[in-house]
Amino acid sequence: MNLLDTDPVATALKAEHLCDFAITFASVRTIATPAATRIIATIAQGTVEGPRLRGGFLAGGGDWITLGTDGIARMDVRATILTHDGELVYVTSTGRAGLSDVAINQLMAGETIAWDQMHARSAPLFETGADRYAWLNGTITMAINELSLNHVNYRIYAIR
Repeated sequence: MNLLDTDPVATALKAEHLCDFAITFASVRTIATPAATRIIATIAQGTVEGPRLRGGFLAGGGDWITLGTDGIARMDVRATILTHDGELVYVTSTGRAGLSDVAINQLMAGETIAWDQMHARSAPLFETGADRYAWLNGTITMAINELSLNHVNYRIYAIR
């Protein structure tokens, strides 16, 4: 028997709202391949709003989504935040969204798939050299996502 089997405190996770992302895309390219549909979205701009982290996304980052024939969208994000006080924070995020055939058709038609219309979760990670945001370097997060070909929204929670 190990600690996780006997100690309920060790298996309890606490989540604290960290921030919300709202990102719009400058361009989206869809490529059908034998393996999957590839969706490549380039960031135009975005906002970051939270009690300890605020700012905006710099243009040029992106989201590389692989939409498999199994209805799973595999997210791969790389982006840069410019905080409200002038610091840079690099963000990576991977995740999964389980989409029904109806949701896939809505997504490809340009509609927004809300967080309650699919099971979409991602894990943003932050990296910065700014002393005032150094706490982000060790922060583990989980996000609930909303998807479209024009924008994405994240509600991000720090896991304690």
